[in-house]
Amino acid sequence: MPSPSSEPTPPEAARWAARAGLPLPVDRHAAVAATAQHIHSVVAVLRELDFADTPPATAYRAEQETHDAAV
Repeated sequence: MPSPSSEPTPPEAARWAARAGLPLPVDRHAAVAATAQHIHSVVAVLRELDFADTPPATAYRAEQETHDAAV
């Protein structure tokens, strides 16, 4: 897997897909590589977020939510 700052190449994307049991037609290699790059860039942004003050999901109780119909 490439480092987060490098873009996956179409041949790399094809190898990853084949390793996962999803052989790709040659005309899909570039599109899959572009999609993988987009996912990597989104994940990189998420990794930079500071969630220190955010309670864990187990602390959330939907039934305690107050609903306000005012818009």
